[in-house]
Amino acid sequence: MTNSPDGTEAIANSTKYERSNEKGQKREQSHPLDSDNLGQPYLKIENISKSFGQFTALHEIDLNVYAGEFVCLLGPSGCGKTTLLRIIAGLESQTSGRIIQGDRDVSQLPPAKRDFGIVFQSYALFPNLNAEQNIAYGLHNTPMPKTQIAQRVKELLETVGLEGFGKKYPAQMSGGQQQRIALARALALSPSLLLLDEPLSALDAKVRNRLRVEIVQLQKRLGVTTVMVTHDQEEALTMSDRVVVMDKGVIAQVGTPRMVYQNPSNPFVANFIGSTNLLSGEVLSPTQVRCGNILLEAKVENLSEHTPIAIAIRPEAIQLLDLSDGVGGDRGDLSNVLSAEIEGIEFLGSVYHITLRPDGNAKAAMNIELSIYQARQIDLRLGTMLKIRLPPDELQVFTDSASSQQS
Repeated sequence: MTNSPDGTEAIANSTKYERSNEKGQKREQSHPLDSDNLGQPYLKIENISKSFGQFTALHEIDLNVYAGEFVCLLGPSGCGKTTLLRIIAGLESQTSGRIIQGDRDVSQLPPAKRDFGIVFQSYALFPNLNAEQNIAYGLHNTPMPKTQIAQRVKELLETVGLEGFGKKYPAQMSGGQQQRIALARALALSPSLLLLDEPLSALDAKVRNRLRVEIVQLQKRLGVTTVMVTHDQEEALTMSDRVVVMDKGVIAQVGTPRMVYQNPSNPFVANFIGSTNLLSGEVLSPTQVRCGNILLEAKVENLSEHTPIAIAIRPEAIQLLDLSDGVGGDRGDLSNVLSAEIEGIEFLGSVYHITLRPDGNAKAAMNIELSIYQARQIDLRLGTMLKIRLPPDELQVFTDSASSQQS
């Protein structure tokens, strides 16, 4: 196999290292959530709490991770995601609760007695050892003969696309290459559980994008149950089978990337996953809400009149209408059509991010995304008035109590 200059040959091309099914970790072709019968969880986190003095870092966390899943713990700094990962690994003790791994209670076991491999953000390679020696470090504490260790290291180097790098030291490798060596070291003992602590955050954008694809391809082929901590929404959405969104020491929502993005459980999730427009308002009727002086059609059958609400809509869901369209024109049959002034323009190469100020609600600014093609169809400059539509089916309504819980 040929390496690119950065040593980033796609891991998917390597077929040497296939994990056996003896521990029941091999991934099925279907998504674990596609089946009604998920089976028994491989990793069970039961009522885990962690306090540092008067500060509660985690509060009664319950989570099941199934065999072969790739689960991302996602949240802002200080939400407790890294603390939870360290508790799973035994690097931090919980104040209360249990960790069950493969039907074994590992809650009180030291890290050396638990079955996992871990990759840190900082690589954590031994600078005085070359790549082969770093990968083989844990294998030397096993009964494995030296010849088998050498063969295992060779297979792992091929698996991560770094054949020929075995004699290089960390200082002679790029960040992406060092992280591949750290990944190979974590997989050396064939762990049943792989833990990733923001493994890509120290890499530049192009290497990070390439490596996240390769990690997912490798994880799918090996079928190793994986839990990754990240604050990067794009990483969580593109890499995971399920996303666990955390905030202030609790789980805000668990679901597939598509589910969490399209059906957030509260304003925090809506605002943290991707970008969204949040408008404050109140219920007028089962089919109508008001935001400032703007009246919108929305489904609010279960809420009483004058209930305070927050309304969320994704930038890509807002429709840009022709300037001749609108409430008073030929398209008067459309609901939720607004006039809005362009207040800000960001050019991002393939798209524009446009900030709009709708008529009738001076406090609310909204963001939309325009393709290069769409941008060419309008007078794209500050002050231009546009006609936009907020489709009722795209409006997500949250009660004010859900908003205040996240404030």
